[in-house]
Amino acid sequence: MGLLVIGSTGTLGRQIVRKALNEGFQVKCLVRNFRKAAFLKEWGAELIYGDLTLPETIPLALLGITAVVDCSTTRPSDLYDIKLIDLQAKYVLIESAIKAEIKRFIFFSILSSDNYRDIELINLKLLIEDRLKKSSINYTIFKLTGFFQGLIPQYALPILDQDSIWITRERSLISYINTQDIAKITIKSLSISQFNKKVLPLVGIQGWTSLQIIELCEKISGKRAKISRVPVSLLKSITYIAKFFQWTWNISERLAFIEILSRGYEYSISMKEILYILKIDSNELESLENYMQEYFQSIMKKLKELNYQALNIGSTIDVQDF
Repeated sequence: MGLLVIGSTGTLGRQIVRKALNEGFQVKCLVRNFRKAAFLKEWGAELIYGDLTLPETIPLALLGITAVVDCSTTRPSDLYDIKLIDLQAKYVLIESAIKAEIKRFIFFSILSSDNYRDIELINLKLLIEDRLKKSSINYTIFKLTGFFQGLIPQYALPILDQDSIWITRERSLISYINTQDIAKITIKSLSISQFNKKVLPLVGIQGWTSLQIIELCEKISGKRAKISRVPVSLLKSITYIAKFFQWTWNISERLAFIEILSRGYEYSISMKEILYILKIDSNELESLENYMQEYFQSIMKKLKELNYQALNIGSTIDVQDF
């Protein structure tokens, strides 16, 4: 099966590519920068130039493709209006996939998004969902919450570097999941007809609040976190002000996610039926405790090796330079 992965250099996309290659798929990756995507080629994927800000580059990438997995989204550093990538380009991608008679189309959205239609970034996801549902294509929409990998810069690194962790006073529960588990489920779903034209949750095995994650990192690392609480009202003000400057539009939309947390976000979705169809035991999904344990052990090992080398050469190295 020929598989085209959009957003292949991202946190989730690269795991999709790796898993697909391991399962014997012929994988093509739509990329803007061949140098930054060189590691995908080393893994065995074929790189095809394409840019979601230039929708005309999309159709040619679908030649010889059976299925599309769209992991793409705008990044906080992008200066583009999010509607160009997260709506207009996605419409072109879907229309092109229909004309190319693509057999399967995987799209990733946000869990419980119907409750937050007034948040622009989420509303764009919902518009794409609606377009897929009205199309003739065999789609699967996976509803996600958050990734384990995103917790490293948000919580783990600040604790190691003794920097402040900025949180609000929210108590929302987020069911984070490892992107490797998402990739495993996604690739398995491509060969199962029960997943055609379905909207399904993809969540972790437990919900976590910000404070619970911080306490977990403190326990494993043996370090105390510096916590700074920011009023939700202040972040809302920043979001409002950022809308007046074009270069901060994307940042403004990202800050809007604070709205989700401030209103309360609860984890109460089960994946038992999905895992049963895929013949995956829930125990196979990695827990956040195990993920963080492995991360901190790996970091501590590298720091010890670094300190040993520093002693041998008679010099010191700042941990923050590591």
